[in-house]
Amino acid sequence: EFDVVKGIGPVISTEVRNDEDVAKLADVADVDFDKTLPFIREILGTLSKEAEEANTSLIGFVGAPFTLASYTIEGKSSKHCLRTKKMMMADDDGSSTAMATFLDKLATMIGNYGCHQIECGAQVIQVFESWAHQLSPKQFEQFAKPAAQKAIKIIKEKYPDVPVIYFANGGSSYLECQRDMGADMIAVDWSVDMAEARKILGPDIPISGNVDPTILFGTKEQIEEAVRECIDKAGGPGKHLLNLGHGVMQGTPEEAVGWLVDECKRYKGKDA
Repeated sequence: EFDVVKGIGPVISTEVRNDEDVAKLADVADVDFDKTLPFIREILGTLSKEAEEANTSLIGFVGAPFTLASYTIEGKSSKHCLRTKKMMMADDDGSSTAMATFLDKLATMIGNYGCHQIECGAQVIQVFESWAHQLSPKQFEQFAKPAAQKAIKIIKEKYPDVPVIYFANGGSSYLECQRDMGADMIAVDWSVDMAEARKILGPDIPISGNVDPTILFGTKEQIEEAVRECIDKAGGPGKHLLNLGHGVMQGTPEEAVGWLVDECKRYKGKDA
């Protein structure tokens, strides 16, 4: 059971705490997204037509398994993710398999849901690990990464020509762990210098990001400078996909977004 509560965010009342709770969950292979989420096909179908008319691509997005598991286990947004981490520790010491099993179920569900979005009109899929900041590098490697890799693999095996982007918000401290996610591109948040991110990921892994979203509350000149700096540090025009290091913040001036987009299109590199 899921709802979005004003001032709180997503709230999930389905309780998942142990092996018994996980065992009671529905078989993920039997999920019919047209029945459970009937509005998705209509929405993406409409947006795909608008995107085609605007000569742009339609990006679908899905939550990564660890993030969705954490939201479910905690019931809502959590500062410390304590219930989730207790389940991870129980899995680690062998007293429970609930966390690993739950993540595996979610990975299958998310992979299939990504495929469903593509079938409804999405041309790119971005996988959001919104709670990556809750994880140490070891925890990421043990829990979040294998589940995300499985979800991405399901999408790529069925739709190999559809690009998949992986974004771990707050995961820049372990970018080196993300080189082999199986995604076509790695998005990075604004907390890492783009030149350092490029150095860690290497020259051959497509990268997107990572302008600080708060710069959009600055002046036109500050926004344009941030765009140029990000592009140059990523290797120059054509070497990465310019984006914010997270979402557009509430209250962001619309004209500021326009300035960012315009400068991105205009800029040809420092040597041009």
